[in-house]
Amino acid sequence: MPPLLTVGARLAMISPSGPLQGPHELELAVATAESLGWKVQVGQHALRRTGYFAGDDAQRGDDLLAALHDDTIDGIWCLRGGYGAARLLPRLSVELLQRYPKALIGYSDITALHAAWQQAGLVSYHGPTARAPLSDFSRDSLVRALQHGTDSCGAAPEARVVRGGRATGRLVGGNLALVSSLCGTPWAVDFHDAIVVLEDIGEATYRIDRMLTQLRLAGAFEGCAGVAFGQFTDCPDTTDDGTRTIEAIVTELADALHVPTLQGLPFGHISDQWTVPFGASATLDADARTLSVSTVSMSQFHQTHQRARI
Repeated sequence: MPPLLTVGARLAMISPSGPLQGPHELELAVATAESLGWKVQVGQHALRRTGYFAGDDAQRGDDLLAALHDDTIDGIWCLRGGYGAARLLPRLSVELLQRYPKALIGYSDITALHAAWQQAGLVSYHGPTARAPLSDFSRDSLVRALQHGTDSCGAAPEARVVRGGRATGRLVGGNLALVSSLCGTPWAVDFHDAIVVLEDIGEATYRIDRMLTQLRLAGAFEGCAGVAFGQFTDCPDTTDDGTRTIEAIVTELADALHVPTLQGLPFGHISDQWTVPFGASATLDADARTLSVSTVSMSQFHQTHQRARI
C-alpha cells in the first residue's frame, strides 16, 4: 500500500487519457486538491490536446513517468478518463511500479493503469477524477480511503441482491469495457480469489452481455470470490431486435458463477461514488447489502510504515 495522503502530501495531476475542456477544469481540480490539504504539481502536458487524447502518447507517458520517478510526489490524481491510458502500458513495468509506489486515483479509462498497479501488487484507488466537482458523499469516501485509511465503502441499502452469501477477497476490476479489452494481454486483471468490481457507461446492454461473455469464455471469472456491480449509466436495453435488461444479464452471470453478487453499488459514472481501494482486502455481504474494506490490514500497514519513517 502507498502511504496515506495526509495534509501536506504532494500530488501530481496528469491527463493520461482524454483532454480537458479548458483551463477552468484544471483550476477546479487544483482547488479541490488544495481544499483537502494537498500540494499539487501539474503535469507538463496536462492541458494538451491531440485528437481525442490529452497530447500524444509520448507526452502523456512522459508526464506519468515523471510523476513516478519524482521522489517528492506521494500520489497521482488523474484529471479525467476518456480514452488512451492503455496506450501507455508498454512504458510501464511491474519493477518500475514497485520501485516507485504511488497512490493512483481515478476511474473509467484509468482502469488500464489500475490494472498495471494490480499486476505490481499495489493498492490503487478507483475514485473520482480530479476535474469533477466532489459531492459531500464522494469527498467523505475519498478522505476515508486516502487520508484516514479506514473503510471507504460500507452499506448500500438500495443495491439489488442478485445472489446471496458472503465472500472475502481482494478488490479488483474497474470499468467493464477496459477490463474486457485487457483480456488476453499481459495486463489482464486477475479475478482469482477476488471480489470483482465492475461498472460502465454508454454501452447498450447487448454490448455489456458481450463483454461479460468474453470474460467468461476466457476463464477470467474462474475462482472469483464474488462480484460487485456498480452503476451502468445511460445503458439502453432496447434495440431494433428486442429488449434485454442489465438485471437479466447480471442474474445470468451470478447463477453461472454461484458467488455472492450485488448490483447497483455507488461507484461508476455518478456524482456520489465510493472510492474503492483496489488490491485491499474486503468482504462482500450480499444479504446485508454491504461491501466492507478490511481496516485491520490497512492500519497494520500504516503503523509499520510510520515506524519505518521514524
